[in-house]
Amino acid sequence: MSKKSRKRSLADNEAKAVTRLLRTSPSKLNLVARSIRGKKVEAALADLQFSRKRIAVDVKKTLESAIANAENNHDLDINELIVAEAYVGKNLVMKRWKPRARGRVGSIKKFFSQLTIVVREVEEAA
Repeated sequence: MSKKSRKRSLADNEAKAVTRLLRTSPSKLNLVARSIRGKKVEAALADLQFSRKRIAVDVKKTLESAIANAENNHDLDINELIVAEAYVGKNLVMKRWKPRARGRVGSIKKFFSQLTIVVREVEEAA
């Protein structure tokens, strides 16, 4: 009487991790995500470790989660993983107001975003 299992959306050699409600704008997060796309996971972790961007800490956590998912859930070799996809999406926007001169108001928008990282196991070409 259980629910039918859904077909897996990723290939057998891929694993994914998603982080929602990251407190930064999608454009700032995309700068960091673009820097790790297509790299081996060791190089991507090193880039994030020494990045000067504040959000790089959260991107590193998401990448480590994707690596752990690949190793524990899908039995992939972590030495053969690359960052196949790293994409950013919009999330909620907190709207705040600040009083301005002559009785007017200025709107302040505080953006949130979400990050999806897909790692893929690739075979080394001999």
